[in-house]
Amino acid sequence: MIKLTKFNSDATKRGEFILNAELIQTIETTPDTVITLVNEKKLIVEEPAEEVVRRVMKYRRALRTV
Repeated sequence: MIKLTKFNSDATKRGEFILNAELIQTIETTPDTVITLVNEKKLIVEEPAEEVVRRVMKYRRALRTV
């Protein structure tokens, strides 16, 4: 699971959410970061694609050490 921020979220609500990293199919920069899930749903997030990849890698490393 990784924490991300919804694109253009209301400043009062912060727009943070937790995503199951196992559901990510692709990550694109168009110039916004668009995450496509395995069910074809698309999410636009504030974090750059490189940061999303870093978080996914950290999550997967953590799974291997358990």
